[in-house]
Amino acid sequence: MTGEVFSVSDLNGRVKALLDGDVLLQNLFVLGEISNYKLYPSGHHYFTMKDAESAVRCVMFRGSASKLAFRPENGMKVVANGRISVFPRDGAYQLYVNQLIPHGTGDLHIAFEQLKEKLSKEGLFDTAHKKPIPRFPERIALITSGAGAAVQDMIRVLGTRYPLAKVLVLPVRVQGVEAPPEIVGALAYANRHKVADVIITGRGGGSIEDLWAFNDEGVARAIFASEIPVISAVGHEPDVTIADYVADVRAATPSNAAAIAVPHMDELREILDSSTMRMASILRRQLAQYRERLTDFQQKPVLESPLGYIGQRREALLHMRERLSGVAMKLTAARKEQYVGFAAKLDALSPLKVLGRGYSVVKDADGRVLAQASDVEIGEQISVRLSKGTLHCLVEGRE
Repeated sequence: MTGEVFSVSDLNGRVKALLDGDVLLQNLFVLGEISNYKLYPSGHHYFTMKDAESAVRCVMFRGSASKLAFRPENGMKVVANGRISVFPRDGAYQLYVNQLIPHGTGDLHIAFEQLKEKLSKEGLFDTAHKKPIPRFPERIALITSGAGAAVQDMIRVLGTRYPLAKVLVLPVRVQGVEAPPEIVGALAYANRHKVADVIITGRGGGSIEDLWAFNDEGVARAIFASEIPVISAVGHEPDVTIADYVADVRAATPSNAAAIAVPHMDELREILDSSTMRMASILRRQLAQYRERLTDFQQKPVLESPLGYIGQRREALLHMRERLSGVAMKLTAARKEQYVGFAAKLDALSPLKVLGRGYSVVKDADGRVLAQASDVEIGEQISVRLSKGTLHCLVEGRE
């Protein structure tokens, strides 16, 4: 033997790795008929899917099986979504099923789930992108069939709840291959010409095929791109479309969408009545306060007898003037006495007093006072200030 020898476990492991590495086999949809269906106490489902020529073993574990909306049965034709892998112990490949869809609506359901997953990953459903609905819209655009019952219901509800708003109907087809481009065009028109403050788009109930225009990718992207807030109103409460996920608000029905878009006049009247009552109560309190202040003012002497009040103020002013005059006289006398004392002290310290007692002040030619004989040279001119007069002398000697 020249080739590599594998153990059975190695072989099965290698095949499993090859299958697990194939991206196509990790998320595929398989159409077939259920046979040999068994539900084990563990909650796992085991069965075979077959067609006229082949069969494949399948397993659906409890976690995925708990999401089933129906009970699988032998002979039922279904579409299974899952991955292909090998169970190493038996060496047989099988389909690990994540989801089972009854055939018939299965194709549309697959397309719905694929588009839902794609747009979700792109962030088109994120709440961060949701725009608020204006509380008091002046204009409302209805993008729906112009002849359906849904548009009549919305117009009736809007007229009853909030007749102040102007309603503009942009009629489009809501079913068939022509519907998606017409809905996209109406959304683009509404945004381009700013025809409304809020848009309601949708239709009445129907089968999944009837509602399919609102599962169109182009419609979803047009709703997401709308600068005007969009309310999605497709079908009835259980019906959910891609448009519902992308829209800023999802309504259960077209009538519910109209109720969401506008306030009710009766509620506004109640708010206005309540506000009016509060304002009236506030005004009454303020008037009472002003009346009380006015009464206080009326009781003041200045208003009861203006001349008497002026006389009282004049008398008080005269009294204050007398008090100030007395204080000023006392202060002036004290300052005068203080001034005399300071003058006497200054006179006693005056150099002229010293000169009067026979002393003199000797200065050199530059006016500097001479304190000792060495400060002057023989032959220099000096001045001697006496009590009365000044002598100009020439130094002839010094000791």
